[in-house]
Amino acid sequence: MKLAPVALAACLSLLAACGGGNSEVGEFKNDWLGNEIKIKSLTDPKIDGVICHLAFFDRGVWDRIGKGNWFENPSNSSISCLQTGPVKIRNIDLDRSGEEVFDQNQSLVFKQLAVRRIYDADSDSLIYVSFSRKPIDGSAKMSLSTVPLYGRDVAWERGKPPP
Repeated sequence: MKLAPVALAACLSLLAACGGGNSEVGEFKNDWLGNEIKIKSLTDPKIDGVICHLAFFDRGVWDRIGKGNWFENPSNSSISCLQTGPVKIRNIDLDRSGEEVFDQNQSLVFKQLAVRRIYDADSDSLIYVSFSRKPIDGSAKMSLSTVPLYGRDVAWERGKPPP
């Protein structure tokens, strides 16, 4: 009976770490406690021909037991994006805050790992930022990747915006 809460916590933690529609392309253990670095490939739902790879930390069961925090992964992440084919840009948000293209729970309730895309018209590039979001104590840990569009064959669904 005492194992039921532990089993439930482990299951909920695993479900919370699952993202939607993006595939995990790699994982490896980085210590004896079962902690892992996971790597996902992310496709931008409004841009064809660009892929991002997001690396993040996933705490193992023994680390969760040892630290007593069952329901949360660290905020650390890294992102790298590149052009994989002809780029087609649909109706994207062009304001300075851009738009979120991915999020994944990093805790049972409040903490999320997110990726936001911003278009920089002056340099004609796409900027992807991975960061951790919490409602109260936001994290300053982030990673940035850019995809240059200058000189590339890019199709804009609504026409290229002026710089």
